[in-house]
Amino acid sequence: KRVYFDLLVLDLMMPGESGLELARSIRQQNNLSRDIPILMLTAMGETEEKIYGLEAGGDDYMIKPFEPRELLLRIKSILRRMSKESKLAPTKANLGGKVFDSVRLELRHGDKVIGLTSGESNLLKILAERPGIVFSREDLSNFLALDSGERAIDVQVNRLRRKIEIDPKSPRYLQTVRGRGYILQPD
Repeated sequence: KRVYFDLLVLDLMMPGESGLELARSIRQQNNLSRDIPILMLTAMGETEEKIYGLEAGGDDYMIKPFEPRELLLRIKSILRRMSKESKLAPTKANLGGKVFDSVRLELRHGDKVIGLTSGESNLLKILAERPGIVFSREDLSNFLALDSGERAIDVQVNRLRRKIEIDPKSPRYLQTVRGRGYILQPD
């Protein structure tokens, strides 16, 4: 399953998998999907049902019927909050003598810009904005929308290591966590 959205609006009474089950599975799926804001829409307005919805991973809960304008305002509010939170993420990662700017998607060594492919810069952005977090190959493959599978992540990681590490065979910054995935450990 690929899950990457700016905002997910769920109707809790969907046919098949319920919105609560979907919200729970999204929240448990991977590191990236935990950042997706979820707005739950439902006709179930009891206090217990609201609590279940928010505990399942909802960021907001609206009871039907509602005014379309209220829905738009709540969506804007959630996106504004998420925007503020994303500004708290580190924008620069120090990797020895090299610095990666995740806003400009630029790797520098002093005054020299080190060329990165779009795949390499996007991969480094994900890792640099969440330093110290382990990402599985599946997480990274889903986020980067790689159709060629999880092993394509290994290729990107190896190429990236050649650009950021002093010794790519003994990485200091972009490390493998055996059986789990990859982690960036900047200075």
